Parts: sequence; C-alpha cells; structure tokens
Amino acid sequence: MLVAAAVAFAVAAVSVTCWFLVQSKLYDQVDSDLRKMSQQPQREDLATGLLKDCPQAPQAAPTGVDDFNRLGTQTTYLQLIQPNGKPCVSSNSAGTVKVTSADKNVVKQTNSLTGMPTSIKGIFRNGVDTDGNAVRVLTTPLIVRQGGLGPSQLYSGTALTIAVPLKSTQNTLNDLALILLLVSGIGVIGAGAAGLAVARAGLRPVDKLTEAVEHVARTEDLTIRIPVDEDSDDEIARLSRSFNSMTTSLANSRELQQQLIADAGHELRTPLTSLRTNVELLTRSEETGRPIPPADRKALLASVKAQMTELASLIGDLQELSRSEGQRGERVQVVSLQDTVEAALRRARLRGPELTITADVQPWFVQSEPSALERAIVNILDNAVKFSPEGGTIEVQLTRGVLTVRDHGPGIPADELPHVFDRFWRSPSARALPGSGLGLSIVARTVEQAGGEVTLAHAPGGGTVATVRIPGTPTAPPESSAPQ
Repeated sequence: MLVAAAVAFAVAAVSVTCWFLVQSKLYDQVDSDLRKMSQQPQREDLATGLLKDCPQAPQAAPTGVDDFNRLGTQTTYLQLIQPNGKPCVSSNSAGTVKVTSADKNVVKQTNSLTGMPTSIKGIFRNGVDTDGNAVRVLTTPLIVRQGGLGPSQLYSGTALTIAVPLKSTQNTLNDLALILLLVSGIGVIGAGAAGLAVARAGLRPVDKLTEAVEHVARTEDLTIRIPVDEDSDDEIARLSRSFNSMTTSLANSRELQQQLIADAGHELRTPLTSLRTNVELLTRSEETGRPIPPADRKALLASVKAQMTELASLIGDLQELSRSEGQRGERVQVVSLQDTVEAALRRARLRGPELTITADVQPWFVQSEPSALERAIVNILDNAVKFSPEGGTIEVQLTRGVLTVRDHGPGIPADELPHVFDRFWRSPSARALPGSGLGLSIVARTVEQAGGEVTLAHAPGGGTVATVRIPGTPTAPPESSAPQ
C-alpha cells in the first residue's frame, strides 16, 4: 500500500503537470492563430464595410466593401463591438460571441488613442457564443483611418472581436486526461502488485522467524533453527542468525542449568545422608535410653558440624555461580589486588597453622567485584593448604598483575588438568577430602569477568602452581575513572 500510494502521488503529480503543459501549449497555438488573423494588413479595410452597416458606428471612407464579411467562416467568429457595447456580426460569422465587460473596456480604451500605435494589442479570454459553445476570444481596439486624411488622422471608438471554437482543443485535453488516468491507474495497480510481491518475498523469512518464535513460546523447544543463506548479509539474514545464536545460547544455558541442578543434587546427597545417619543415631540413643559412649558422641557431633559446614559452603558456592552478570556488573569497582591477596593470606594461615606461607606481593589495581575476587583468591589458597603435606611450604608472589601460588603437594595428574575448572569435578584421589568441586569453577569465572585468565600446571620439583593474570595498573586510577 505504501508503494502504491507513493507511485500514485508521483504519477498524479506528473500527469497533472503534463495536462497543464499540454493545455498551455494548445491555448498558445490558438492564441497565435488569432493574433495572426487580427494583424492582417488589410484589417482596417475589411472593417470598413462592417462599419458602414452598423448604424451606431461612426462612418469611415468605404474601401474594401465586403472584404470584412468574406473574412468570416463557418469556424470563425467575427464581430464588431460598437461604442454602445452592442455587437455587429459579420454575415459569414460562425455565430455571435457574448460581449463581456472586458470587451467593453477595450472599446473605452480606443477613445483615448490619438495616434497610430506601433502595435495594437488586445485581450485573450475564454468565452461562449449565444448557443453556449466554448470559444477562444481575441478582442483588440479597432483603429480606422478616415478617407483622404493623413495616417495620423484616426477614427476610434470600436473594437474588433475574433474567436474560434474550443471544441477540438477541449476534446484533445479530455482525451489526454482519459489516457493519463488510464495509464496512471494501470501504473498504480502494477506498482501495488509489484510492491505486494516484493514485500511478501522479503518478509517470508520474517514469517518463518515468527513461526519459530511462536513454536518456542508454545513448546519451549530451543532446538529449532531457521535456515539462513550463508552468503546473504541483509537485515533478515542477520536477524535469523541472531535468533539462531540466541536459541543456541538459551539451549546451552538450560543444559548447564539442568547439569548444575543434577550435580548439586548429587553433591548434596552425600552430606545430607551422613547428617541423617548421625542424627538418627543420636535420636535412637535418646529414645532407647542407651547412651552413646562420650568419645563416639563427640565424634558424631563433630561429623554433624563438619557436614553442616560443608553444606553451608556448597550452598554459598551455588549462590555465587547462580548470580547473573548484571548483578555482578553493578558491584564492579577498582580493587587493590595486593590488599585482597593479603586478606586471603591471613585466612589461609588460620586454616593451615602448621604450614609455612611466604608472600611477596606488590601493588596492583584491577577492576572487579571485591568480595568475589577475595573469594577466588581464598579458594586458590585453600586448595594449596588442603594438598600441602604437614609442615610444607606455600609460596605466594604478586608481580605486575601476575599472581602465582605454588604448593609442594602431590600435584595433579596430566590427564586431569583439563577438567580442574569444570563444575563439581573432583579428582578421584581428593574425593575423601572436604569440598564441593566448585571452588576452581568460581575462580575461573571471577578471573574471566575481571578480564584475566587462570591456569594450573605442574611445578618444577613437584607440587602445583596456580597462575592468575589480571589486567590493571600499579597505581590507583583517579576516582572519576572508577566504575560507579
């Protein structure tokens, strides 16, 4: 409809302009013919005979007698407008043209003439004859020389009217209008049909996309894909690719969510089972009146406390992993990595008092969420404390944004290194130790969100070295540059 409307507007503008141009040209041609007739050299002599026959017209020397009558034809109107405004019609005129006030004004103007003008001008107008037929009229002042007088002796007070019918001109304009209307109508209809075809062809991918979206909304099936021409780079193709990417991301997110729930349920099952067993033993002891030996009771309570601590840690890790990127982005600010490492070191020394932890940290400022970054560093140090032998040493160094934590434990087998950052993955040799398998996943996610990277590798001489690289500066940036 928009294409048809635009074409209709353009065609209408062109058609109207064309019609008016043709009308102007046709009228110019008619006016030119009338002007030639009025400028004949013998016009004064031809008018003499008619002046003689007009009783109220002043008389002039008769010359040319009936030439004026011979000038009129069946398609030409020829008449004289007398001083009283009455027309005097040639006997051979095609009819009588109605006199208007404009013609009478021409008669009045002839009374003011005192000399022979170099050119006699008149007025052109559209008029009608006594039968109502349209005519094109030229009315000019009639200047007649008195017989025997000099050329400057003029006789005035009348006007000559010459007219031709406009029927053929109007028929031509009507035919042109009809042709333009037909051509315009065909053009508009054709443009509308072409626009409809183009729109349907162009919007066909949008229809497919709409059907795909409705299918996803109805069935929650994220495996649907829209076929896209790989060579196409228009808006529809980009939109289709974006939709396919979105559904792929949503499918992956759902798969990860389901995997997280399954893994979390599996990890929660072990401490919950142990808690239920220990609580049932304590309850049965109270119900049966058979006290549990103090040492066993103390061990049971310690086990319950340990399982509760493990559950709390696991729930905290799950909450950390479930937080959205938007929630994290709101808390990002400039953080001193040196202060964060030192705070994590204090907590690590409390958890491994029998270990020797050496540290060499230098100033370094990064953009990250403070609590998440500290938790990630604590997780790295906890792993080092957990796998270090009793009385072992842990070496920590921070230099120009590169943090290394090296322990002297058993190390990680080469075939297990690719999986250390997977959620809930735990080495078979470490399953008996406390932990949820989410610590290193949290580390990897936090470091990546800060724009850095983390790796684990074998340390020379045994043990494991964890390396964290985070971009930043050795000096604190101005507060205005820190994110709000």
